[in-house]
Amino acid sequence: MKRKVLGVLLSVAMVATMVAGCGSSSEPAATDDAAATEEAADTEEAAPAEDAAEEESADTAAAGGKIGISMPTQSLERWNRDGAYLDEQFQAAGYETVLTYSDNDSARQVNDIQNMLADGVDLLIVAAIDGEALNTAMDEAATAGVPVIAYDRLIMNDAVSYYVSFDNYTVGTLQGQFIVDTLDLENAGDTVYNMEITAGDPADNNAGYFYQGAIDVLQPYIDAGTLNVVSGQTDFDTVATAQWSTDTALERAQNILSSYYADGTQLDVWLCSNDSTALGVAQAITSDYAGSNSVLITGQDGDEANLKNIVDGIQTMTVYKNVSNESVVTLGLAQAILNGDTIDESLIPSFGIECSYDTESYETSEGNPCPSFLLVPNVITADNLQDLVDTGLYTMGEDGYLSAVQ
Repeated sequence: MKRKVLGVLLSVAMVATMVAGCGSSSEPAATDDAAATEEAADTEEAAPAEDAAEEESADTAAAGGKIGISMPTQSLERWNRDGAYLDEQFQAAGYETVLTYSDNDSARQVNDIQNMLADGVDLLIVAAIDGEALNTAMDEAATAGVPVIAYDRLIMNDAVSYYVSFDNYTVGTLQGQFIVDTLDLENAGDTVYNMEITAGDPADNNAGYFYQGAIDVLQPYIDAGTLNVVSGQTDFDTVATAQWSTDTALERAQNILSSYYADGTQLDVWLCSNDSTALGVAQAITSDYAGSNSVLITGQDGDEANLKNIVDGIQTMTVYKNVSNESVVTLGLAQAILNGDTIDESLIPSFGIECSYDTESYETSEGNPCPSFLLVPNVITADNLQDLVDTGLYTMGEDGYLSAVQ
């Protein structure tokens, strides 16, 4: 598959540095004058400290700036992590931050971004709810000369300066290859494995990459009859899940199980693009599947509930994307933009994070590639959960369950 989503580099003028502004003649009257003189002296003595504080504030503002961070929702665990990591990273680096969550409402996200622009942000980091619904806000950012980093999800507007994400097509290929390797499809012979598919939110540009990456790996086995999608539901529009909703995925999975597997037909694999949809599918299989075999279920994100299901043998794998690393790369890129540095692959060593610089694969409009920094995802199973603990972002209890470090 030619991995093109639409992107462009908009040259953006560097933002200006922020600067902090910063009686009678009786004896009692003589006493008042003395008090006033003493008060003036105290004020004069205090002034240097106040001036120093103002100067320090001005230096901090000049060294940093104000960063607007727009996240899609708090209803999915991963976006809470992304928002928190970005907020912490930028504040620790001396920036003022404005962090919003838009409750999966595109109109609200447009309003949130417009408010950030009115508040004088120097740079925007936006994880879009709908990559095609932010034109008004993006155009206003371009008019204001405010650089935009599309975070994790590409925004289909040429005002986007850069894109920071994981290699989303690779996320899908990892899921597909895991199925091939685990079932040993290369040596399946006449064995037929039954499979179903649940993809992600059609408003999220990444969802198409996840789906297509997996399908490109699995399609030869589907064509050969080694993998059989019993429901016949394979095209993206049919298997997509609005807003990555667990409840929507659950309802659809229950309908498929009751319609195609109630007679005892064995289900072997359920390809799920992420953990929130996998959680719904797993619930349906646990409560509604008539078979007794374990079903291979894929996922993505490393959500706590799904990691518990992996420990319990309910979900088989997840593709883990270290969003703390994603925030580090985003911070490094933002600093380079605001400092007027050259933006290319030479920045990568300064990040200290494994990633690649891609100027071809993602487009914000036809023929307009968006320079992208793409991080590397990893497969997590019950056998390598310790890898998550080793990141320092999870702890493991005595029961073997993992908890994200808050």
